[in-house]
Amino acid sequence: MSEVFETNIASLGTGGAGIGAHPDGRVAFVEGTAPGDRVSVRVDRAKKRFVNGTVVEVLSASPQRVHAPCPHVAEGCGGCDWQHLRTDAQSDLRVGIVRDALERIGRFEAVDAIDLAAAPPLEPFGYRTTVRAVVEQRGANRGRAGFRARRQHKAVVPETCLTAHPAVAELMASCRFEGAKEVTFRVGSRTGERMVVLDSPKARMSDGPRDLLVAGLDAPLFLHEEVAGHRFRISSGSFFQCRPDGADLLVELVDRALHPEGLDPSPDEILLDAYGGVGLFGATVARGARVIGVESSRSSSEDARVNLPDTAELHCQRFEQWQPEPVARAVADPARAGLGAEAAAVLVAAEPSSIALVSCDPGSFGRDARLLVDAGYSLDWVRTVDLFGSTSHIEVVSRFARR
Repeated sequence: MSEVFETNIASLGTGGAGIGAHPDGRVAFVEGTAPGDRVSVRVDRAKKRFVNGTVVEVLSASPQRVHAPCPHVAEGCGGCDWQHLRTDAQSDLRVGIVRDALERIGRFEAVDAIDLAAAPPLEPFGYRTTVRAVVEQRGANRGRAGFRARRQHKAVVPETCLTAHPAVAELMASCRFEGAKEVTFRVGSRTGERMVVLDSPKARMSDGPRDLLVAGLDAPLFLHEEVAGHRFRISSGSFFQCRPDGADLLVELVDRALHPEGLDPSPDEILLDAYGGVGLFGATVARGARVIGVESSRSSSEDARVNLPDTAELHCQRFEQWQPEPVARAVADPARAGLGAEAAAVLVAAEPSSIALVSCDPGSFGRDARLLVDAGYSLDWVRTVDLFGSTSHIEVVSRFARR
């Protein structure tokens, strides 16, 4: 029988779990909690320095705790892990997690002196224009798309989804599939285009709207979305931000990081767009500068050739393999693993006067911030973005200037 103990939750850590204390002094990470909770916890995993646990009972609720508005949370749906937190408290909690990452992982001594704040809030519900779903294989819901249950293999098939864009929620409710284990729904909320991506050449959609684009491994297609006044082609195999209003905000913050005085660069200057994807930042913040884009995904690189000006120089390769050349400014938007030492060294070797770093994991951000500061850059400011409302995922935009 698993051990059960009581603890107070002091804060939330990277990954969104609450941080408490085991009776023997080990750190306890407890999902589904809020700072200020006192909870009864069942130990799921015990290590030498910490334990992971599940809430058995909330003995005393934090003022930041609410009843989850989505009924499927109680069924174990793994789509959202912060619906038990007040939406107006989530921004400050994200700031606290990033502050902790800078202190613990980045080893910044005067974290309170860093200009760290939340960006303007985004709507916490009805925002996701891309949803990856599993297909129920049996029972009355066979062929319907749903979400993985937390820590289980079964699917939770929702009648409604509070975080999905209404156009995506409609597709999830109306489409049926055969021969597919996973499907990805994607809509252009500002263009009205809709797509579903199947995971197998043998998969097919057995029921759904006739005008829906159906892409597969052997039939890649694309749709369009509009961000910051630009129209982007996005192929079925390409990554794009999950909401256009969030992409608008990221563009605004990156532009501010690269051009703090608001002045346009000269046409002979170069903007490095590292991990450039389909060209979101290269197309929006270059301000007339020539763009060098580096992206390892062939699908995204092909989209970038459509989305960026003909003058852009594009390299379809891992950023770590790119041969650095001098640039005026740089934006880097790596995957969750972040830059790491090798990519940070390549970025620094290009000698940009300013760097806009877009990070989607607080831990990798803390490490990368330390790498760039140790390489001769100052950390001027940090903004957290509520890109994934009702979840513990955190997007961070930061500005670094060469000292």
